[in-house]
Amino acid sequence: MLNSLQKELKKYGINLDEQTLSTALGVVVVLVIGVLAYGYFRANQPNSAASTQQSVEEGELGSSGSSVSLPATHTVVAGENLWTIAEKYYSSGYNFVDISSANNLANSNKLEVGQSLKIPKVEAKQATVEKAMTTEITLSQISGTQYTVAKGDFLWEISLRAYGDGYKWVEIAKANSLSNPNLIFAGTVLKLPR
Repeated sequence: MLNSLQKELKKYGINLDEQTLSTALGVVVVLVIGVLAYGYFRANQPNSAASTQQSVEEGELGSSGSSVSLPATHTVVAGENLWTIAEKYYSSGYNFVDISSANNLANSNKLEVGQSLKIPKVEAKQATVEKAMTTEITLSQISGTQYTVAKGDFLWEISLRAYGDGYKWVEIAKANSLSNPNLIFAGTVLKLPR
């Protein structure tokens, strides 16, 4: 291939040895790959100028800590999902549900670049979630050898209350010959092996 290229170049008065020609072709290949890679990564990055302009127009939280004026409209950029959008406006991703609801999204996992979303004025959900996570659940102890199932009970919880170990639900299931341990009915009297 190099010989045929050398012959073509000689027609135009360019006389290169094989080593120089190989080096020149290598440089061209590296440049082409570099340009293609730059174009690929540039196309897959959100347009920072457009994102910055959009942030300023919509009053998003910035480094100054200014508050967001809600309700607002948000235009989806590449790489965003409802969670990240909710974090921008509410400082809590849990509000993605509110954005999905306000826009009647059938599938909240499918957003299109350029899609316009209404951002509703709602309270941030993070405080509610933190409160729920810190609430202690107090279960009454079961001390007898029998227990009558109440509505909403399940074997793990009964085992936890009876033995202090949820994994012992298997012993309760075996002692009561339960064919489906996930299906217990209110009013059923269970034997609790001790």
